[in-house]
Amino acid sequence: MTTLILALLALGLLFLWLGRRQAARLGLPAGRVVYVDVAGFARPDRPLYDRDLDLLGRPDYLVETPKGVVPVEVKSGPAPSSPYDSHILQLAAYCRLVEVNRGKRPPHGILKYADRAFAVDYTPGLENALLDIIAEMRRGEGSAPDRSHEMPQRCRGCGFRETCDQSLA
Repeated sequence: MTTLILALLALGLLFLWLGRRQAARLGLPAGRVVYVDVAGFARPDRPLYDRDLDLLGRPDYLVETPKGVVPVEVKSGPAPSSPYDSHILQLAAYCRLVEVNRGKRPPHGILKYADRAFAVDYTPGLENALLDIIAEMRRGEGSAPDRSHEMPQRCRGCGFRETCDQSLA
């Protein structure tokens, strides 16, 4: 009987160790995963939504930590020397969605690249940058941006080629 109890205890410790190792490999902070939207898992019932901003999103993970729920966005490529602005703003949008849907502001979010993770503080300044870029996008709705290159091959591969008045192809 003692052998069985010790074997079950050892098995439990092994599973605990494997789970923590997997979480560390994924770049997840210590805590309970409460939301997953990645391949191989059941998709959440619905995305997070902010009615005031008409903002909708699905972070890859939400992890409940002692400091609050933290969104984690996983990028498949190698890490840049510092996160791209677009990735930071995407993470800020997820932080905003967590705050609206969970009722508590997240302290930060995590950008997990293939070889490195970055914790990005969700500061009032970052939130204001997010709100500014959303407002700028809304002002530009309905107008097409100017072509940003001189490469016909890019135009040939573009999904808007048929309707673009600036196409090089």
